[in-house]
Amino acid sequence: MVWDGFDAEKYEKWFRTPEGKFALEQEIRIMDHMISVWPRRKSKLLEIGCGTGIFLDHLYRCGFDVSGIDHSPVMLQAARKRMGNKASLHLCNGERLAFDDNEFDFTVLWTVLEFCSDPGAMLKEAARVSAGGVLIGFLNRHSIYFLTHGRMWPWASNGTLRQANWFSLPGMNRLISKSTGCRSRSTRSVLPGPMWSWKEASPWKQLNGFIYPPIIGAFTVTRVDFVSRRPLTPIHAWKTAPEP
Repeated sequence: MVWDGFDAEKYEKWFRTPEGKFALEQEIRIMDHMISVWPRRKSKLLEIGCGTGIFLDHLYRCGFDVSGIDHSPVMLQAARKRMGNKASLHLCNGERLAFDDNEFDFTVLWTVLEFCSDPGAMLKEAARVSAGGVLIGFLNRHSIYFLTHGRMWPWASNGTLRQANWFSLPGMNRLISKSTGCRSRSTRSVLPGPMWSWKEASPWKQLNGFIYPPIIGAFTVTRVDFVSRRPLTPIHAWKTAPEP
């Protein structure tokens, strides 16, 4: 069950602040980088915890046939306003998805596992309904951002982020292995500096405007590709066929 404490208007307002706008640009940058190996045309993609549809809209513009679910009626209403008829949207608990096995080609969980009571169950469901792979974006526990906005210090933050279960990369890798039976194929991160440095001015733009190794940035993204589930093409079948 996703924690239902989000305010759609507050969520949208954050992405209109200078820091939020810069962070959004970097999140979209790393999303594009990580999904670059996925085919788009006629590929069905589900975003679990789509919120107000900011990232779902971007994925639609990337060429995917998109669907989204969210546990919050308020967030889903905002997503419907943004997406119109461009997406199929459902009020649904991400830990118990009402979809068939492999109904989608890909699934995206973008800063949602931090706010659910059973992230393992949600990730397992995401893997179940996805034939091709899962993309996971999460808040990095081993980052400067966690020190200033996470749960470590009582005075650091009193808002939504203090309710989050921030993940370390080893912890996320264990969760992925246990829930999907697979390993991550690629992991990267963005936004290594403190939030006050998330700005267009130099040298902060140069510092925070790159894609980094996974343990550096405030926001980490990992991709799990279900290669073993894909049917073999004739050429692959020939290469893997046993010798007589």
